[in-house]
Amino acid sequence: MALVDLVLFYAVFLISMTFHEAAHAWSAKRLGDATAYHGGQVSLSPWPHIRRQPFGMVILPLISLTLMGWPFGYASTPYNPYWADRQPRKAAWMALAGPAANFCLLLITALFIRVGIALQWFAIPSAISFFQITSGQGTGLLQAAAALLSMLFSMNLLLMTLNLIPLPPLDGSSAVLLLLPAAIGRRIQSILHRSIYGRIAMLLIAWHLLTPMFHRLLRLALRILYPAVEF
Repeated sequence: MALVDLVLFYAVFLISMTFHEAAHAWSAKRLGDATAYHGGQVSLSPWPHIRRQPFGMVILPLISLTLMGWPFGYASTPYNPYWADRQPRKAAWMALAGPAANFCLLLITALFIRVGIALQWFAIPSAISFFQITSGQGTGLLQAAAALLSMLFSMNLLLMTLNLIPLPPLDGSSAVLLLLPAAIGRRIQSILHRSIYGRIAMLLIAWHLLTPMFHRLLRLALRILYPAVEF
């Protein structure tokens, strides 16, 4: 992968993670926990999120991008655990706000792609991949825009899929609390964040589940994006 593609891919990672974490922080404030708001995380600037998790937002993604061509990283939004224990349903909605932000970015990206195709700026590529959901027509600027939109489309679909897996510490584990009685939800909320080793094991299981889930959702998303094309 060329250096310009690596820089572009990291920028897409940074944008997507920033929207994800800002949505958590904004929804927590709306639902009664101002912890992240006072920490500056209700922001679409990446800096407050980098300042909180410099290793997960900068160092690890750049290392993995250089070695594997893939920005692997993490971020987090501070919240009041006592609020989450007392209000498990509100904590669940706060957790869902992150994947919802990625879904919104996915929809916006898809809209730009469809408009670009209608204006003949973009085209449906002959071979679709994570890095090429659409292709630019002619100039280098349009090709760069197509690459950016392709990465945004795939990255936000990936982040949404990963975080909806109902295993701790992913957002989906808290979202399950919406389906349970409040008393059981409070008990589960306290258990979810108890063991660091259990959380690592759950992440490994989630990573194993992610590939087949993502490919199925990608095929579905492409059918919606390009209804006239068979995938």
